[in-house]
Amino acid sequence: MASLTEAGFVEMRFGKVVGFGPGFLSEDSSYCVVLERACPDVRLPIEIGETEAVTLSATLTGVQFARPMGPQFAVGLLRALGGRIAQVRIDRLVEVRGGTAYGATVEVAGPSAAELVDARPSDALNPAALLSAPIVAAPDVLVYAQATLEGDSPEATRLRYAVEAEQMVLQPSPAG
Repeated sequence: MASLTEAGFVEMRFGKVVGFGPGFLSEDSSYCVVLERACPDVRLPIEIGETEAVTLSATLTGVQFARPMGPQFAVGLLRALGGRIAQVRIDRLVEVRGGTAYGATVEVAGPSAAELVDARPSDALNPAALLSAPIVAAPDVLVYAQATLEGDSPEATRLRYAVEAEQMVLQPSPAG
């Protein structure tokens, strides 16, 4: 059986999570996770929701919540059942209302077998960050991302900004 890198998948790592817009954490804000390849100039910006961005940013910057969030709970369940994430694949383009989104597959290794689980990238990447699981992207996904970045749509403008922006940093709330 060929490895995924032999099959053309590209190894990625977390670059950053960014939030931007007229009001941070407001209804009109946008959030992206930017995955990058070890070599320069290969980036995969993925628009994600506010909750997913906050929890992923917290993980990447070492911020701890007082109580477990959804990804921490999911990882706890996975561990309690003797499983682990063998790999997260950003592996396809999915037609959605209003455009195209990325699809992900999580390879979960359990005590008796490995299973493939369909996921949104934002839902797959949060546990992957907590477990330092490998992340790979399909070549056609990277080609689509590059073409989108080079476009002149509002989405392209947002994604180019995400690639250039700094990591989102969460500030702990003051006690009281």
